[in-house]
Amino acid sequence: MYNMHMPKEISIVFISSTGGHLSELLQLAPLFQKYTAHLITEQTPSNQDMASQYPQGFVQYLRYGTKAHLASYVFVFAYNILKSFYLFFKYKPDFVITTGTHTAVPMCYIAHIFHKKVIWIETMANAQTATKAGQLVYPIADLFVVQWEEMKKLYPKAVYGGWIF
Repeated sequence: MYNMHMPKEISIVFISSTGGHLSELLQLAPLFQKYTAHLITEQTPSNQDMASQYPQGFVQYLRYGTKAHLASYVFVFAYNILKSFYLFFKYKPDFVITTGTHTAVPMCYIAHIFHKKVIWIETMANAQTATKAGQLVYPIADLFVVQWEEMKKLYPKAVYGGWIF
């Protein structure tokens, strides 16, 4: 288990898609003050002013894309992969913490490649089915947390953490 009394010098990237995943991730906001933290999410009309609520440079945006529009999503996802590399090297995180989904997968793999810790918190929206993004990150996650006890059947190495709300 990780030492929750890590010094402020520890750098953490908090990353998630917009919407419910971001709402869950923001439940971890008390950690933003304890560490050198950065928040990455997709830019949408509902959260484009979010950067003004935090210190300058704390919030970074990736492009919003949905698999429902597959033709444009391929380009958006490719752009987000490149920007994730840029942000990874800019912030040099020791940890990547995410509540998912597809937006966070590239950052998790980049962190894994560079031997940084990946913490995935599977969304509480799924109580009985695994997410595609969760399935992709599960094999490389250093800590995989589920919010429903039943999800341990799908992710046997996961830790049941209960709801973060």
